[in-house]
Amino acid sequence: MAIEYLGLSNINGPLVVLEGVQEAFFDEIVEFVVDGNKKKMGRIVELNEDKAVIQVFEGTENMSLTNTHTRLSGHPMEVAVSPDMLGRTFNGIGHPIDGLGALTSTDKRDVNGLPLNPVRREYPRNYIRTGISAIDGLTTLIRGQKLPIFSGNGLPHDQLAAQIVKQASLGDNSDEEFAIVFGAMGVKHDVADFFRKAFEDSGVADHVCMFLNLANDPVVERLITPKVALTVAEYLAFECNMHILVILTDMTSFAEAMREVSSSRGEIPSRKGYPGYLYSELATIYERAGIVEGATGSVTQLPILTMPNDDITHPIPDLTGYITEGQIVLDRSLHGQSVYPPISILPSLSRLMKDGIGKGYTREDHQDLANQLFSAYAKVGEARNLASVIGEDELSPIDKQYLKFGEEFEKRYVGQGPTENRTIKQTLDLGWELLGLLPKEELDRVDTKLIDIYYPKKEDEEA
Repeated sequence: MAIEYLGLSNINGPLVVLEGVQEAFFDEIVEFVVDGNKKKMGRIVELNEDKAVIQVFEGTENMSLTNTHTRLSGHPMEVAVSPDMLGRTFNGIGHPIDGLGALTSTDKRDVNGLPLNPVRREYPRNYIRTGISAIDGLTTLIRGQKLPIFSGNGLPHDQLAAQIVKQASLGDNSDEEFAIVFGAMGVKHDVADFFRKAFEDSGVADHVCMFLNLANDPVVERLITPKVALTVAEYLAFECNMHILVILTDMTSFAEAMREVSSSRGEIPSRKGYPGYLYSELATIYERAGIVEGATGSVTQLPILTMPNDDITHPIPDLTGYITEGQIVLDRSLHGQSVYPPISILPSLSRLMKDGIGKGYTREDHQDLANQLFSAYAKVGEARNLASVIGEDELSPIDKQYLKFGEEFEKRYVGQGPTENRTIKQTLDLGWELLGLLPKEELDRVDTKLIDIYYPKKEDEEA
């Protein structure tokens, strides 16, 4: 029989202290009844003898030391799971907010996930097509990978996330089941409405499961949202045999919520005021991507974070870079030139790209073509620096060709419309078309056999 405790010992921000607690455990879910009718949920975050510190998900408004009844649930935070969750919208802790009624499922899962034996992990293979050339061609997203997008305030990462949700697929000839779990933390109402409308208008809402934690929702709820989203993703991937792409935006809101709660608990801060366990908390989330031996499905993560002051050395992007397998960096100067998506090519990379492209996956020329485009674009930077010193007219003919290549590359390859969905063949063919602006002698990263097949033939050669 569950024991009910009357009253509280202390209230501090989103935290309450309960004394005289018996047989409680860390991370246990607690149910509150305020004024005899209003229900709230909380989670035990600290235990000291018979005292328990509890985070209240809905905030401590209207709670006092005398009007609250507390009952321990005996289990950690759980979320109901079902294949019917696709096409539905939930709040940050998994309760439906789309007006379609409660989820009819008795199957519940611990949001903290189960420890995964590293030996049972399979190496990520094959790719997920986003329809965006700068990602598919140069920083390819591989199934089972975690590949963050580093953005900044005012950059179009929300638009890019919506476009990826609308266009993502397992390739042109795949008949495997694919779905998206979308988790938003601390987003404004207009941003949440933008995502809802974008998915509904494009007809992809039926294979998207959304979790929305709004800006005016409790801060503590923000810490649970990514875990709830990943729990549902793991269920769909490893028990329903689907390939799941998880998009989490914005991880900076998650980290700032952690800093706020840590400060309320009186913990000693680390870099920039964030708690010392920021790394382990981020790793707990990011490492839930992957492929498990014996399962047909996979979980791929695309977390999005806004870098404070565009500082890539800030603790959040810095620690994220240690844990994940590459990054896609958005560039403010490209955005200022009206290039969309403003992906900065040179600092972006996908460390697992080589294992999911090439013959049998995309096309045999993909890796060499990507290497050559990176090399050529790096030389564009050198030519631009030289032109800023001596003037464009004084450049050598080959440097002028590189300037022309750079202009076309940014405008046509990196830049594409927000509704333009390119196949992998279109992306690769466009890459060769742009390399055709340079003489063959400059293509030192490509096998000569591939040059003979794919390098665009000039009119005089054809004659």
